[in-house]
Amino acid sequence: MNIVDSFADVSRFVALRRDIHQHPELGFEEHRTSKIVADLLREWGIEVHTGVAGTGVVGVLHCRSGNGGGARSIGLRADLDALPLQEENRFPHRSQHDGRMHACGHDGHTTMLLAAAWHLARARDFSGTVNFIFQPAEEMGKAGALKMIEDGLFERFPCDAVFALHNFAVPIGGFALNHGALMASSNTWRVTITGSGTHASMPHTGIDPVGATIDLAQQLQSLVPRVVNSTERALLAVTQLQGSDAPNVIPDKASVGGTVRTFSVDALDRIEAGLRRLAAGIAQAHGCEAEVFFRRASPPVVNHEAEARFAANVMREVVGDAQVDENHPGVLGAEDFAHMLRVKPGCYAFIGNGEGGHRLPDHGPGPCIIHNTSFDFNDEIIPVGASYFVRLAQRWLAQA
Repeated sequence: MNIVDSFADVSRFVALRRDIHQHPELGFEEHRTSKIVADLLREWGIEVHTGVAGTGVVGVLHCRSGNGGGARSIGLRADLDALPLQEENRFPHRSQHDGRMHACGHDGHTTMLLAAAWHLARARDFSGTVNFIFQPAEEMGKAGALKMIEDGLFERFPCDAVFALHNFAVPIGGFALNHGALMASSNTWRVTITGSGTHASMPHTGIDPVGATIDLAQQLQSLVPRVVNSTERALLAVTQLQGSDAPNVIPDKASVGGTVRTFSVDALDRIEAGLRRLAAGIAQAHGCEAEVFFRRASPPVVNHEAEARFAANVMREVVGDAQVDENHPGVLGAEDFAHMLRVKPGCYAFIGNGEGGHRLPDHGPGPCIIHNTSFDFNDEIIPVGASYFVRLAQRWLAQA
């Protein structure tokens, strides 16, 4: 591996990562974490802007020659927030706050970017400008990336391209990416069916919305293959059903809901249209009415080809050819960095977190995968991710 020499000892950053892990904060509540980020950036001589989309922080670092003039600029992004989960790990740096946990590794993402900022601030061995973007509220569909954009992120901090990393269960220190859709769109839906409630012993005196809801749920299970080309991956999951709170009551309303994931907007359009069509038809067949709620929370994460190829070459420089998968098929998980890639060229990639062998004793009984209550970020990859960010900034900004 070609790790930046400054990262031969990252004990300081391991301690920082574990401190952030102990104090997880939910989306738009990352006040402590944002203060740590801002204070460190200032300590290192980096221009700091706080309050971007509430708790977001942007650090601006120019090359030695001044403000970069008309030279290139790059955005490097990390996410700050945790998840509303109860941590099952019992090692010393477990969460100190019940019901909140860094179960997705954002503590590690923040630390890797801070390590890169520390090195670049000391070395200043690059051209142009580096914008270190610490984003709030990536989780739970809160769309912190979109809110940063709406708050003038790229007008205030111009970026020719933006890049980000996310840990994933691929070999430790490896990278995975592709030249197109790496992650899916995230969308939530709910159909509320209205009938006429009555006592369960006298169904003939009402109009049962529960039967219509069950019928709709069953029909939706086979909607995707009927409307989306079989060569394209897409998913509609029914995850919620609600009827009466009492066993002897047919309610006035019942509902069914879930999520839709697609790698293209066309597939999403087809699924939404099909869902609305089914809901209306099945409700009518049962003598009921249907109301459809459909929220497009996050678009697909679509990498730009030139930037993805550039990023892959930098990854190879850091970890070698064998550790870079440039043709990853993508996952149906979602990421709101998609919003940034819709307005700026760039690349999103996975960095290998391993399968859990790094976890300290007294970790939880579950697997070491993201969004699991036994997860922990792998501190071994801090120098790998930080080296990638450093080399990426140097190489990208050196282009004519």
